[in-house]
Amino acid sequence: MTDHGTRAAEARKGSPFLSTQQAAFYLGLSARTLEKMRLTGNGPRFRKHGRYVRYHIADLDAWSEGRGKGSTADDGEPS
Repeated sequence: MTDHGTRAAEARKGSPFLSTQQAAFYLGLSARTLEKMRLTGNGPRFRKHGRYVRYHIADLDAWSEGRGKGSTADDGEPS
């Protein structure tokens, strides 16, 4: 049995699509946090492959890039 990091690395080599658990590990979040973000629409873009939720690595990277802040007081609103 492999750990989440190994699975994410293997998935990235073979396929750009990650499961919720792999995507959470990739982002440093819990799977539950990603599940909640899907409900609220605040998380990264996801796709449904049949009944399975998958995250594309490019979507995870884009979402992460968009979350950059200049300081802890930066709320993302223009001045």
